Amino acid sequence: MGDGNPSGAARLAALQVLLAVIRDQRSLTDALADSLPELPLAERGLTQELAYGVMRWLPRLQAWRDALVSKPLRRRDEDISCILLLGLYQLAETRIPPHAAVHETVALARSTGKRWSAGLVNAVLRRFQADQQAICERAAAQPAARHAHPDWLLRRFRQAWPTDWEALCDAGNARPPMTLRVNRRHGDRGKYLAQLEADGLAARAHPHATDAIVLDAPVAVERLPGFADGLVSVQDAAGQLAADLLALAPGQRVLDLCAAPGSKTCHMLEREPRLAAVTAVDVDARRLESLTQNLERLQLRAELVVGDGADPDSWWDGRPYDRVLLDAPCSATGVIRRHPDIKSLRRDDDISMLTDTQLKLLRAVWPLLQRGGMLVYSTCSVLPEENAGVVGRFITARTDVFESPIEQSWGLPQAHGRQILTGMDGMDGFYYAVLRKG
Repeated sequence: MGDGNPSGAARLAALQVLLAVIRDQRSLTDALADSLPELPLAERGLTQELAYGVMRWLPRLQAWRDALVSKPLRRRDEDISCILLLGLYQLAETRIPPHAAVHETVALARSTGKRWSAGLVNAVLRRFQADQQAICERAAAQPAARHAHPDWLLRRFRQAWPTDWEALCDAGNARPPMTLRVNRRHGDRGKYLAQLEADGLAARAHPHATDAIVLDAPVAVERLPGFADGLVSVQDAAGQLAADLLALAPGQRVLDLCAAPGSKTCHMLEREPRLAAVTAVDVDARRLESLTQNLERLQLRAELVVGDGADPDSWWDGRPYDRVLLDAPCSATGVIRRHPDIKSLRRDDDISMLTDTQLKLLRAVWPLLQRGGMLVYSTCSVLPEENAGVVGRFITARTDVFESPIEQSWGLPQAHGRQILTGMDGMDGFYYAVLRKG
């Protein structure tokens, strides 16, 4: 539940962020990165709470809004539509006093200069207060509102996971845990757990990821002992499993494809300091800057390349790799709890385009792998088409690919590889397959 003092600046910033995502189709992460630095520190938390909260419950909030507005708002009034969503979220999901939520939301509408909007916003929010239970019950008849996921995604979840799809939705709507990755170069997990306890931070070891610690409650990274000195990083436990699957050893040349922002790159370097070389490739130069910053904080070194994984001739030096990690671009349906804007930004027809891209990347990078080498294919998707489906198509078309079964207790075995559904053992949704070159 959100909390905070009413703040016009914070609500205005949240409105701008929502417009950037819903109207302009920008990512929530990028929109917040533009808005938060302009706000006083004390108001940033409320802006994040409102922006994330509205995007998390968007299909449900939209259903409530539509039930309360007599006729749809025009495209040019998207700002008023988002203001209504902000008000409804505050009334239903936060501890902000209702009178303050209504007053501040009406003031926000008034600040747009659309004189008619303040009366509309006030009437809608007052009506929701007066008849909230009935409005919510009627909206719950719509699956998208009941599960707070778009209809196309619910359809795919039901088809892929007929006994787990509701739990998958619930996990996607939950607030994610804060999971840490202990840097083995500076000590083991037990030692760092003791440091956390000494600092009054309750935490526990994760059962599957050997370097992972889950905090009982999220904190600012500045509160983590030794964060600035590289003792620890923030990374979900599911993402940390890649380093185990790669079976790293001294002297290996490793390629991390689609590497930014570089959590897996850094984890590999922490786990095996004697690697011969690590090349991290990403098509997005801006995202590679984050990888550079992570490497500097952790005092690690890797070769960073801005390049298209599907066109290795433009950046590859011709020397084969012993290990390849392909963390393929995907629908990100396994990390909706961390990126709720996926509910708004993704479309049903994106999936076929993504699977084509994933298969293209696999085909392009396979020749870079040494004979006898290993490729780990991963996504943060829970849709089989992007995972076992892509791997199956790739294996069927080649005679030099041999799948290594993943003999682990985490996740669910698939026709190819292993799938973690969002929320399993507290982890993000993730998929892995291990392929060897014959």
